[in-house]
Amino acid sequence: MIVKYIVAIILFSIIILFHELGHFLLAKANNIRVNEFCLGFGPTIIGFTKGETKYSLKLLPFGGACMMEGEDSESDDERSFQKKSVWARISVVAAGPIFNFIMALIFSVIIIASLGVMKPVVGDVMEGYSAEEAGLQAGDEIVKIGSKNIHFYKEVSMYSLFHEGETVTVTYLRDGETYLTTLTPTYDEESGRYLYGIYAESSYTKFGPAKTVLYGIYDVKYWIQYTFRSLEMLVTGQVTVNDLSGPVGIVKTIGDTYEESLADGYFYVFLNMLNIGILLSANLGVMNLLPLPALDGGRLVFLFIEAIRGKRISENKEGMVHLIGLMCLFALMIFVMFNDVRKLFI
Repeated sequence: MIVKYIVAIILFSIIILFHELGHFLLAKANNIRVNEFCLGFGPTIIGFTKGETKYSLKLLPFGGACMMEGEDSESDDERSFQKKSVWARISVVAAGPIFNFIMALIFSVIIIASLGVMKPVVGDVMEGYSAEEAGLQAGDEIVKIGSKNIHFYKEVSMYSLFHEGETVTVTYLRDGETYLTTLTPTYDEESGRYLYGIYAESSYTKFGPAKTVLYGIYDVKYWIQYTFRSLEMLVTGQVTVNDLSGPVGIVKTIGDTYEESLADGYFYVFLNMLNIGILLSANLGVMNLLPLPALDGGRLVFLFIEAIRGKRISENKEGMVHLIGLMCLFALMIFVMFNDVRKLFI
């Protein structure tokens, strides 16, 4: 049982580490002094110093940091973060989220190269639903819903989820010809969702190297959009803070997926871990780009303002904003962690 939690912590740690690696590599590229590069928080379990940088593993394995000279305080060191040009600092701050998207792409390409993709091809239609009434048939390939281009069948499901009950125009291919139809989803009591009445074709399609990478990009784009739409549902009250998961909930989800995948063999365990990694990495990239204090996105807001006005905002004022944001973030993390622990006993 403990193995699944070890696997979960390793995957979670790799994603965090890759995010911090983005900051680290761009800091080095811009000749910024990095004092410490660590995984986790709290007391140091093990560490070593190479050159000017200390590399360490902390007690709590959730999170990590790339600690640069002069990042959050004044420093006379010419290689400090604050001494560099605004565009150099922007590149360092933005590198973390960008590296998360790169990791998500790498994971996605591995999965698609191994399994292929489930294209948005109709396998069958449900009796009495809109797809049947519209004349959709097995073999039809959906290429657009509304104004959104469709590349995977899961995008059809996502569109239905985030546009519940809406009538949509669907573009599909049949025997090389393009057709348009209109679908009005019907509420299904059993699933508790609105459905168009389409069964997916269960086969997977593989591609050559170039198209595999292209579909990997489509896949990362899907998860980025999924994250944004989920945040929109949170803001509009369609979901609540109680539905959020923190590190404890994420580790449990990863661990449960690991256990459930064992029956299919370790190769499918590996692919399922990568699939969760895509979601988490894309999610972390998006969340860190939000223009909120204490996050990379909040820091980028101040840096772009500086670039536009040609003058730095007072470090004390910026520091106070980030401090307040950090306190709010910690409060949210504590609440979410408490909620995750509570769910373990429900």
